[in-house]
Amino acid sequence: MAASAAKLHALVAYALLLLAVGCQASPYWPLEIGFYHDKCPQAEAVVKGVMEHAISQNPGNGAAMIRMLFHDCFVEGCDASIFLDPTPFSPTPEKLSPPNDPSVRGFELIDAIKEAVEAVCPGVVSCADILAFAARDASCILSKGKVSFEMPSGRRDGTFSNASEPLKFLVPPTSNLNDLVDSFVVKGLDAEDLVILSGAHTIGRSHCSSFVSDRLNTPSDINGGLAWFLRSQCPADATPGGNDPVVMQDVVTPNDLDRQYYKNVLEHKVLFTSDAALLTSEETARMVADNANIPGWWEGRFAKSMVKMAGVEVKTGGQGQIRKNCRAINYY
Repeated sequence: MAASAAKLHALVAYALLLLAVGCQASPYWPLEIGFYHDKCPQAEAVVKGVMEHAISQNPGNGAAMIRMLFHDCFVEGCDASIFLDPTPFSPTPEKLSPPNDPSVRGFELIDAIKEAVEAVCPGVVSCADILAFAARDASCILSKGKVSFEMPSGRRDGTFSNASEPLKFLVPPTSNLNDLVDSFVVKGLDAEDLVILSGAHTIGRSHCSSFVSDRLNTPSDINGGLAWFLRSQCPADATPGGNDPVVMQDVVTPNDLDRQYYKNVLEHKVLFTSDAALLTSEETARMVADNANIPGWWEGRFAKSMVKMAGVEVKTGGQGQIRKNCRAINYY
């Protein structure tokens, strides 16, 4: 009996040892709110301070951070791979891919935030977390506090970036609803996340080349008055890198993160085929109507979807690194 008990205790101890070793060897830890509480307690306040100043200078800086988070997270996960500059070893990173170049901006703002954070806590806060905090703060500031949420952190920075990857995961604004939903589902998101996050199109600007060919040069459901205005701003042959002006995505409340976007969708006053596509199914059309008509309905859901998106395929624990410079990987 004593021998059996001793054997049982030995087996339990061995199992616990294996579990402990397995936990230590695991490269992944979940994100958590207040990850930097002990490591760098000033981190989130520093990011917020830089964002408040940047948005006061130009509200478009806030829109740029929200869009950049989406473009980063959908490619290689939320790992700041979109920040990496070309090098002789990697001459064509994500930022040079057509979905990002020249429309994604805000890299200099990220540099400024990183510099400010490094000044108080060198080598501690990842560029991926800086972007997540910046997008969170932009959402709060541009919504005048109506979109307010805590952003879990603990992301680490990736070391791979290639211009071919955004073409696989960032569907163009000419996409139909099925393609849009599929692109979200493959990232663990759903049709509601698609509709909710599309609401960010109530801020920011777009190059004319993103919508002229399929919304103005061919028959579409776009509102006649909006079409007339856009034709006065955009050349019929607008092309990326050429004669390609920018216009506001929401001419009603261009600097406010609010539910106006959904009212615009219902009135066919949106720029992209991908915006208009939200009315092509009963399910998503109902979501659009609810967001447009129920005060406060969209803001809370946007916060939840932002946190959900910012957790896509993250690198944590022993994965990735904490870059010293957001534009370059660390070489040891």
